[in-house]
Amino acid sequence: MRYFLCGVAALALSACTTSVPDSGAGVVDTGQGVGFGNYTDYQAAREQALASGQPISVPGAPDVQASALDAQQDAAATARAAALNSGIEPLEASPNNPAPQIVANEQGISGENDFAAVSAERDIKQDAALIAQNRAQYQVVQPEALPNRPGTNRPNIVEYALRTTNPVGTALYKRGGFNAEARYQRACGSYASADLAQEDFLASGGPERDRKGVDPDGDGFACSWTPVPFRAARGG
Repeated sequence: MRYFLCGVAALALSACTTSVPDSGAGVVDTGQGVGFGNYTDYQAAREQALASGQPISVPGAPDVQASALDAQQDAAATARAAALNSGIEPLEASPNNPAPQIVANEQGISGENDFAAVSAERDIKQDAALIAQNRAQYQVVQPEALPNRPGTNRPNIVEYALRTTNPVGTALYKRGGFNAEARYQRACGSYASADLAQEDFLASGGPERDRKGVDPDGDGFACSWTPVPFRAARGG
């Protein structure tokens, strides 16, 4: 009975097992694969080609050629590139391409750096005379005093900066008073800029007098105003 049950079980297992098909059996050449009936034929041809030193050929492989659609797309892309290049068809980069033609500019480009162009227009003597004429017309503009700003009688802080020579923080004028730091902070906070504070300081009797307490150290410069940038611009 035991042997009978074992035989029945073996038959059941063999019925459930999926058979593995032969990868080379029944292969039909469609003209799109390797071009052989099965893989065994392909492998044999490959070994023969390797032994003879010949390149391996795969029959049935279609030739790759540009389709009509690709040609149309290339033509359309060339037309778009030409439209973006002022109507000129772009030149493909290749050593075999001829050098592009140099088109003369109708508006005219200066040829002063072109010896041939200059020689065609004038000789050496005429060129020397033109240089002398240009040198005669050259003028050196001398610096002048800063003009007063029209429509105002406010002091010129630039002129004041160039007239002074003492460094910032060097006391030149006597200062005093009670609670000088608080007065300084309160007075300087009322101005929109240090330039306006310096102008008002000079217009109110500065630098000798400091009625609002904007120059507690006595250097002649109110709040955070400094003459350094104006002196640097002059070079001194």
